[in-house]
Amino acid sequence: MKHKFYIDWHKGVTGLVVLAMIAYFRDWDDPRAWLYLAMHGTYGILWMTKSRFFGDKQWDRPVGLGYGLFTWGGLSMYWVSPWLITTHRTAVPPAWWMGLCVFLFTTGIFLHYVSDMQKFLSLTLRPGVLITEGLWGRVRNPNYLGELLVYGGFSLVAYHWAPLGVLAMVIVGIWIPNMLRKEKSLSRYPEFAAYKARSWMFIPLVW
Repeated sequence: MKHKFYIDWHKGVTGLVVLAMIAYFRDWDDPRAWLYLAMHGTYGILWMTKSRFFGDKQWDRPVGLGYGLFTWGGLSMYWVSPWLITTHRTAVPPAWWMGLCVFLFTTGIFLHYVSDMQKFLSLTLRPGVLITEGLWGRVRNPNYLGELLVYGGFSLVAYHWAPLGVLAMVIVGIWIPNMLRKEKSLSRYPEFAAYKARSWMFIPLVW
């Protein structure tokens, strides 16, 4: 199986899992649970759509069943947020906090999917050309920045440290190593040094 099979279907069923939690814990009247379902459920549908039409080729490589299930298990750690919400194990955040979560999620969706579309079209129409303009002009990984904002929005809805801990582990264990490997690969382009000097790798004004 391709790696993306496990990733896509996990993200695709997340909305159903959250809805099942709402039903199991009888949390039907909780606006926060429905907000989380709308955010993460929509993200899963959009991810599967992106994977179908302009997915990242790195997820096309075949993996064994064990590694696929390991990936599924790792992604399942994100479900700690809806579990905390539907079981009422966290305090209810103020209204402005929920507005901040939606802002982060919406901004992240834009950065993630638009930058991935730009990369897909550039690699298709201009293969072998380093992408240094558009959303990639000042940030060398705008897709990861978008994912950070998306998952940051999910995590903050729970109003608890645990989801942020899961996100931090993913960033340190997966995202940063992927970005560093990509930096090494892109260094073969003569213009990469100048591009690197005028752009941020991940988070503007930070790194």
